[in-house]
Parts: sequence; C-alpha cells; structure tokens
Amino acid sequence: MKRSWQTFTLLLSPVLCGLLILSGVADYLTPSRITMNSPSEELLPGNYPLSLRYETDQTVTAAAESAAQEASSSLKATLIMFGFLPVKEVQVTVQDHKEVLVGGQPFGLRLYTDGLVVSSTESVSSGSGVSNPADEAGIRAGDTLLSADGISLTANEQLAALVAGSNGKSIRLKVRRDGEVFNTRITPVADREQKTWRIGLGIRDSIAGIGTLTYIDPVNHSFAGLGHGLCDSRSGLLMPLMEGDVVAADITSVDKSTAGCPGSLCGSFSSSSPKGSLLLNSDRGVYGCLCGDIPAGETVPIAFKQEVVRGEAEMLTTIDGRKPERYRVVIEDISYNDRNSCRNMVIRITDERLLQHTGGIVQGMSGSPILQNGRLAGALTHVFVNDPSRGYGVFAESMTSLSDSMVPAA
Repeated sequence: MKRSWQTFTLLLSPVLCGLLILSGVADYLTPSRITMNSPSEELLPGNYPLSLRYETDQTVTAAAESAAQEASSSLKATLIMFGFLPVKEVQVTVQDHKEVLVGGQPFGLRLYTDGLVVSSTESVSSGSGVSNPADEAGIRAGDTLLSADGISLTANEQLAALVAGSNGKSIRLKVRRDGEVFNTRITPVADREQKTWRIGLGIRDSIAGIGTLTYIDPVNHSFAGLGHGLCDSRSGLLMPLMEGDVVAADITSVDKSTAGCPGSLCGSFSSSSPKGSLLLNSDRGVYGCLCGDIPAGETVPIAFKQEVVRGEAEMLTTIDGRKPERYRVVIEDISYNDRNSCRNMVIRITDERLLQHTGGIVQGMSGSPILQNGRLAGALTHVFVNDPSRGYGVFAESMTSLSDSMVPAA
C-alpha cells in the first residue's frame, strides 16, 4: 500500500507542476481588467480552456440589470482554467459597445512642449580643452528644462539668449525628469571655433508631422489618432504637451518601404487654420477635440479586446489625397494582457494594391483603423523594419479607455 501511494505521488507531481506552469502562463497572457456588454463566463473566443466564475448568480443578475440602466457596472470574478483551476482575480466592467466615426484620413499635427525637451547632449571645445557642461550639470537627453534663472521656458530662443549673454556665468535651471523636478546650474563654455558661448544641449520646443486619424466620438467631437505618442526622434521619449492643434492635410506621394528601410507618406498641410486642439500625447496615441463640423463617415462599435481574433480584417488608410480606402490585412497574433501599451496585435498587409503602391506599411500610416467583423478592432502603430508587410497594432478599446477618462467633452 505504501509503495502504491508513493507511485501515485510520483505520477501526480509532474501533473501538478504542469498545471501550475500553465496557470502562471495564463496569468501572464490574460488581462486583469475585462469589458463586456453582458456578464459572460467565456473569456476569450475559440477553444481556450479559460472561463470566468463570478461570486454569485445574484451578483451577476443585479449587475446585468444595473448595466441596462447605467453607463457601466463593475463585477469581480475569478479566471478559471479547465473549469476548476483558479488563475487570478479579475475585474469585469459591464457596458455597451461605444460607437465612433471611423477615421483613416490624414491630419497634420503641431505640438508645443511644456518646457524645453533635451534632445541630445554633446561636448564643447574651448581654449582650455574639451568639456561637457550638460554632463557636469547632471542633465541628460530626455530631460525637460522648465525655467532658467527664474524665467519659464517656452521657446528655444529664450535659453539661447541667456546663454549668449552669460559671459560664462552659470545659469540656474529647473529640470523635470520622470515626473520629478530638481534644480541644477550649468556653466556655458566659450566655443573656440564658433566664438560664442555654448552649453552643449540640443533642445526642441515643438514637433510637427502628418499622421492618420483613428476615430471621432460623434457625441463630444473628441478624436484619437496615431496609436502611439509623438516622441523626440533622438531620445525616443514622449514629448510633454503644453498645447497643440491639428490641421487638414493631403497625401501627395509615397516613398515605398523596402526591407531594412521603412518608407513614408509624403504630404503637406492643406491649411494653416486649426481644425481642432490637441489635449493629450500618450503612448497609445494623440487625443483632442475638433472644432466646427465633423467629417462624415461610417459609425461602428468599438470591439472589446477579447472580441478581436486572429484572421482576416480590413485597414482604412489614405495613400493619395485625403480620402481613405479599405485594404485587406490579416491579424496574425494577439497579446490580450495589460502589459503592452501599443503593441497588442501583429498585422500583415495582404492587399496587393497596397503592397505594390507602398511596399507595405510606411511612416504616416500610424493610426490607420483596423476593422474586423463590423467593429473597430484597433489601429496600426509600427512597421517591422525588416519586413514592411507586417507591423504592430493597438487595441481600439485601449485607445478609448484613455479618451474616455482624459479627454473632456467639447
């Protein structure tokens, strides 16, 4: 009897270890927050051995009745694997699908920074040798300069004038880094070649470009685009927004993508008059509100992330003028967890018209809506440099969660 029990234990141990490993993998791959239009035990479509177990049937019923009367309600549930193995606690929000006007049109963006962004630092050659004023002051790329000698900084020219007139006297700077603010002093160095005072900082106070509109909320005229943030090209860090606007834009030509060399949409601002204001620059896109009449378009529901599946889809984008067209794509892979900000899907272009005209995904397509099963599944965000037919996309639900919480009504 003792040997039989030992044998059973030895056989059971690998099974338990396997279940624990699978549970850990499921914990990592699945979201902790889930949105549904009605309480359901099914978590993901298809043959996934995952389900949700709510606290009580009465709670589910009450939440369903509440959801019919209010904008949303919240439930607590346990994620279950194979019908019996608990994985983790999750929060389930019950609400209707949000309806939006789908985009695909190009638009121009002009962003003015909150302070001066340090794009790069460099050494300066002086009569006494080579020095690095930025390094000595503890300043690095990605920092934001808020003030100099008590003067709030809003334009590059302000700091340039202070440095030029410093005569080598140190300048007091207030600097923001990763949400923390500190003070330091930087000492200009006399550049022996340019015969001027320098501090070895590359700075920028604005950024402009062309992207693609993802959707418009027809209720409050708010919009979202790009699917990723506007970042400094050198440091790669998100540009802090003080104010900004959007203008109409036209696509005039395309530089095709090739393996190892992403192309781009070439265009121009068709008007200098703002069509709306930028209110938020985030890792999931840019957000704002449009002024005046909003463009006509198709109204579609936003897909909840678990409704997005691998398979055929369509992308709306503009490669000539300002009128978007539909192109065939395939969603090859999906990451349902909460750890990816703007790389939730892998998208592959399959439409020969688009491949022949652009070589695949090009810069400027960021924000192009991805439609699947009559819903807005997400937006294109990045291109694979070595395979421009493929790229990343962000869930539309992830984009709207930011616009709902941070973009005020017009």
